[in-house]
Amino acid sequence: MSAVTSRLTVSIVVHDRELDRIVTVHYGPRSWNPDPIWTLPGGKVDPGESADRAAVRELQEETGLVVDPVDLRLDRVLHVAHGGDGHGQYVHFLFAADRWRGEVVNREPHKHLEVCWSPINALPAPMFSGTKAALAGYIGKGPLFVPLNWPPPGAE
Repeated sequence: MSAVTSRLTVSIVVHDRELDRIVTVHYGPRSWNPDPIWTLPGGKVDPGESADRAAVRELQEETGLVVDPVDLRLDRVLHVAHGGDGHGQYVHFLFAADRWRGEVVNREPHKHLEVCWSPINALPAPMFSGTKAALAGYIGKGPLFVPLNWPPPGAE
């Protein structure tokens, strides 16, 4: 039996508080997700990379927006038992920022159908379950640690 290791992922809520909207990404179909689906800018933490730097990098790669790492705040951490890609558990860091530079553009049209501002009270759907859980906590100021897709205690 092979050991399963946790992967590290990040996403970032870029929140335009004046217009109460956030940046969202519409993923195109993938082998592990056959239908288009919405999420936040983000992705995997590369080996040797810190989570905050990964969030800044992924944001710029996907949207063209630039956030200074000092303007990030860690909003919550999710520990997901199994992701939709079938590669096991992962730890997800949700960062938030309300200061940025640049204009939103779809810098990865080979991956994303659209990158846009969405009203925080009318988010697009369908959305990845982890993204929904993270945003529900962000909007509602829920728990800082969110275990997702784990069996209830005693059901193991």
